[in-house]
Amino acid sequence: MQSLGLWDYAIFLAYFSVLITLGLILRKKASGSLESYFLANNRLPWWMLGVTGMGWSLDVTGTMLIISLLYLIGPRGLFIEFRGGANLSLIFMMLWTGKWHRRSGLMTGAEWMTFRFGDGLSGRFARASFAVSQIIFAIGMLAYMVKGVGLFACMFIPLSPFQCALIVIGVATIYTVASGFYGVVFSDLLQCTLIIIGIVYISITAYNQISDGAEFANLATSISGVREWTTAFPQKLADMPAGYEIYETLLIFTMFLILKNIVSGFGSGFEPHYFAARNERECGKLTALWATLMSSRWFMMAGFAVLGIFMVHSLFDNLDVLSQAAALVKDYAPAVQKSQWPALLASIINQPAQHPAELVEGLKSLLGENWLLKMQLLSYEGTVNAERILPAVLLSIVPAGIRGLILVTLIAATMSTFDMTLNRTSAFFVRDIYQKFWRPNASNKEVLAAIYAFTVSLVGLAFYMGYSSQSINDIWGWIMMGLWSGLSVPLVLRLYWWRFNGSGFAAGMVVGVLAAVLQRAFWPSLPEQWQFVGLTLISLVAAIIGTFASAPTDRNILENFYRITRPFGFWKPLRPILDDSTVKTMKKEHRNDLLALPFAFIWIVSMFLIPILFIMHQKSIWHALIVFLISLAGLYKFWYKNLPPAE
Repeated sequence: MQSLGLWDYAIFLAYFSVLITLGLILRKKASGSLESYFLANNRLPWWMLGVTGMGWSLDVTGTMLIISLLYLIGPRGLFIEFRGGANLSLIFMMLWTGKWHRRSGLMTGAEWMTFRFGDGLSGRFARASFAVSQIIFAIGMLAYMVKGVGLFACMFIPLSPFQCALIVIGVATIYTVASGFYGVVFSDLLQCTLIIIGIVYISITAYNQISDGAEFANLATSISGVREWTTAFPQKLADMPAGYEIYETLLIFTMFLILKNIVSGFGSGFEPHYFAARNERECGKLTALWATLMSSRWFMMAGFAVLGIFMVHSLFDNLDVLSQAAALVKDYAPAVQKSQWPALLASIINQPAQHPAELVEGLKSLLGENWLLKMQLLSYEGTVNAERILPAVLLSIVPAGIRGLILVTLIAATMSTFDMTLNRTSAFFVRDIYQKFWRPNASNKEVLAAIYAFTVSLVGLAFYMGYSSQSINDIWGWIMMGLWSGLSVPLVLRLYWWRFNGSGFAAGMVVGVLAAVLQRAFWPSLPEQWQFVGLTLISLVAAIIGTFASAPTDRNILENFYRITRPFGFWKPLRPILDDSTVKTMKKEHRNDLLALPFAFIWIVSMFLIPILFIMHQKSIWHALIVFLISLAGLYKFWYKNLPPAE
């Protein structure tokens, strides 16, 4: 086992000490009221919320996954991560859905359902179903993070993946429970500073490693076995490595993902950042900063992928020894499942004396020098485990001290995502279930106790799900293409169709989530594009049936919602309630928002692609830069110049 240096451990201890101290300092500030705990009393400036958004969107699990895709297929890995790692929904939140939700002046997306559908039976059903669905979604997201952080940390700490995840996630849970949204934001400022330092170091190191872009392209092709590795546009029929054949029709798959982003983007905007914003103008600005900061992570991920190519080239004269090593391990443990593979490898590496001497000696003989690191890269299929390229690069290339800083950077990224997810989900439970339906007169002290108990239970369920799944790509694919598809339809219809009611929302939400859970249980190998198509249609049919099975939402509630939110879509029956001046202003706003949409789409995609092409020394970066500048000009004209004034 390659251990960390003294400086690495010192940086780790310093980081965790600062984080816990910060949580204790902010505990009193956060515990004053629910508004303090969940929204920081709407006192945080837009740039802080934008930084928090970036921190929420970056975690070690997602970073490992995207690096694996970039390592395997080059720049085209970006298009597969239209699933969620390259978050295109941000453009919709920036242009209109964020400000629409902020106009309500409420605290959570579930509470917003009462604002939209009323506080009658159907409105309460909608609110409860949304809260429950978001809790289920959070369990999936937390399981994904638990799985990834365990796989990552066990390469540096002589413990099992489960034990490593327990330590890291345990600290994050304690910190988040203590400090609430204040802690989320202030820790993200610290963590994002560390992240930027890590990005700069890895980017410079990787960029300087390549002397000639064409030569590097040939090396990457020989290591990955994938033709046209440096291609920057999705093909009709793409060459894919073993285990990733689902993405062979990459262009069609990308079109599915764009459609998925349109559906989910139109229903977005209920994130806590927008309810916590000081006004609707800042909703747009914080999202623009969020997206811009997110683009910086692609420098780091492309850098790790490049360094991974060079590392594997230096470690292995012949990659066939991996298949032989995997066969040897399976002969020793024939019943091992793919989900148990990382724990078995960690046991062989960390406690070789507990395993047969012939197994250990056989692996040493096959893998040769540096066999422990090579074992870390051994996949269940007998190939390079691309999901471990990130920690392997840190172990083999990055020097001690700097390694500790990068490790803290990546752990910080995970913790910032984890703490925001916990804070957001506990708000749904306490505000929209516990207080609304169970203990409406609960004291502040009782509510905080409920938050603590719920958070611990949530993390426990996430651990169970995380360690029963096969890989982080397996969990992420289902969350983004399966579960989220079952949730998206009712989230869209609530904003754009006047006749849609609470019964329709609840029916679409409940049926969509149930269908996604059943699909995961009985058809886990269903291709991701068919998960999206099937679950979206099931949710749509249920939502429409539920809508027409009950009366429309009360007219007074609809008028209040329409007058405050001012959405576009199918709202013609309510337009007469507005005066001519308001209608004229609203139409101009909607026209500018929609005209800005194609520019925003091109802006965010090119902004994510440019760092990858830059790090890999690809000449196509000049085309991407020209497209980026044109889109930026269109975005300035149709969006930024027309932002509403600050209140």
